[in-house]
Amino acid sequence: MICLTYTNMFEVRIKGDYMTKYNMVKNAIQSKITDGTYTAHQKISSESELMKEFGVSRHTVRQAIGELVTTGWLYREQGSGTFCADRTVEKKSEHRENQKSIAIVTTYISDYIFTSIIRGAEARLSEAGYQVSIFSTNNNHENERLILGKLLNQKFDGVIVEPTKSAYSNPNLAYYLELEQQSIPYIMINAYYDELEPISIVMDDEKGGFIQTEHLINLGHRNIIGCFKTDDMQGAQRMKGFLKAHRKNNVPINPRNIITYTTEGKETKPVQELDKLLSAPNHGLTGLVCYNDEIAMKLLNVLREKNIIIPDDFSMVGYDDSFLAEISEVKLTSIVHPKSLMGEEAANTILDLINSKKNKNNDAFNRNSIVYSPELVVRTSTKDINE
Repeated sequence: MICLTYTNMFEVRIKGDYMTKYNMVKNAIQSKITDGTYTAHQKISSESELMKEFGVSRHTVRQAIGELVTTGWLYREQGSGTFCADRTVEKKSEHRENQKSIAIVTTYISDYIFTSIIRGAEARLSEAGYQVSIFSTNNNHENERLILGKLLNQKFDGVIVEPTKSAYSNPNLAYYLELEQQSIPYIMINAYYDELEPISIVMDDEKGGFIQTEHLINLGHRNIIGCFKTDDMQGAQRMKGFLKAHRKNNVPINPRNIITYTTEGKETKPVQELDKLLSAPNHGLTGLVCYNDEIAMKLLNVLREKNIIIPDDFSMVGYDDSFLAEISEVKLTSIVHPKSLMGEEAANTILDLINSKKNKNNDAFNRNSIVYSPELVVRTSTKDINE
């Protein structure tokens, strides 16, 4: 029977009033070890320096250091000080033969398509007898860093990761390199950090954006809005497909029709920008390509408020073919996302890597990444206006 631990970073309580002072010191030292500020056998700051840096008592510093010594992050030398332990050497006493655990790290847990992906992975990992711990970064790099530090400390057998803000340069690469240093296999889903060249399971999002857009162009639409979330690789690739479809079909691109937003602005910016475009006199807009079904539902409300009827007055296409595509009175044309299948494939891949490591067989590490080819499900949100 599978044992699940759902961990949202807000529950970790390492900020604000919830955070104990000794945990603040402990986490800061762990971070410096993981990101390479402290290297193996390097002496760390003295107790007095740590007291001054964090504004805490000597007792608090000693409590934090004591716990890090106990858990193998640090070691003491009488009369010399405290030093960073060599964590590349795995002590036999620390090896947990009977504990089989895998971590799944996603940007979100409880909403949209993430539950389906997680469910697909859980079922397969359960069959293999693994305990699964699930973490959410809320698409925040700081949260990702804290989670990765926790994973390194607890020594999971393997990690399935959905990257955080994958279109940006990632500040936490040192943590992934530490996973590699400790021989902890990891794979990435939905996107990947290009610098690391990890095994990944993703969609061909550029092709997906192309198919979305060309569908509208083939229906006679020429003045099309594109709305894309650009701090994730998926959104950047879908926007690239949007542009390519225009070029291939010799349809002029109006840069004003491209709405971009990031995680922090997703609740407000797309709605505000669409409202602005539709408020312009004689705008001539007839179509909308959306980053995903979730944002499509938000933008559908803007169209309703302006008494624009879908699809008679306006056509729109979503992405992911989520449950949202069919719950509204407007049945959304959308690109299919594999969801549960992606989770299952991720589970199979990480299990292969773990078994390869146990059997000292590196063949599994040479396996290819998986790229799903997108397909469009046509519903009633799009209309042919050629006539």
